[in-house]
Amino acid sequence: MSKVSKPDAIQQVQQWLEDVVIGLNLCPFAAKPNRNKQIKIHVCESTAEEQLLEEIYREIQLLDETPAEELETTLVVAPYLFSEFDDYNQFLDLVDGLIIQTGKEGTYQVASFHPDYCFYGTDPDDAENLTNRSPFPIFHLIREASMEKVLKHYPDPEGIPERNIDCVENLSPEQVKKLFPFLIK
Repeated sequence: MSKVSKPDAIQQVQQWLEDVVIGLNLCPFAAKPNRNKQIKIHVCESTAEEQLLEEIYREIQLLDETPAEELETTLVVAPYLFSEFDDYNQFLDLVDGLIIQTGKEGTYQVASFHPDYCFYGTDPDDAENLTNRSPFPIFHLIREASMEKVLKHYPDPEGIPERNIDCVENLSPEQVKKLFPFLIK
């Protein structure tokens, strides 16, 4: 993966968050914590998977120590690892294992994003994969209690994935280029 500075990585992820995730309403729960500056973007500058796992663990600890009113969620960005989606996908098992091993299952969950994200059973060029494509590999640490709280007040949360797929399938080629410049190779 090409070398990108930490400030550039943060800026690109913030832009993606605002333009794609919030702008397209792919996650209807992201706008408020973004507006309230309760989303942390942590960039792991290491090229070692062990170091990334350690940093994810430290971010989980930070979430434990910080009230949700101050820090709702964390995006752990790995710009120097996982150029291959399959490697990233396998590493997700280690992150899930870390959550279980630390007794945080039911407290946190991980949402996954990658420049080459490909849902099982889809072709890499299928538009629905855009819902989880990001400028870099990202591990989104989500507080389950916060998610349960907002889902209680959201109509038809089960329909979110289908609405997201419809949304990205209806983007024009120009919109895709503008919103996902990191996909142009």
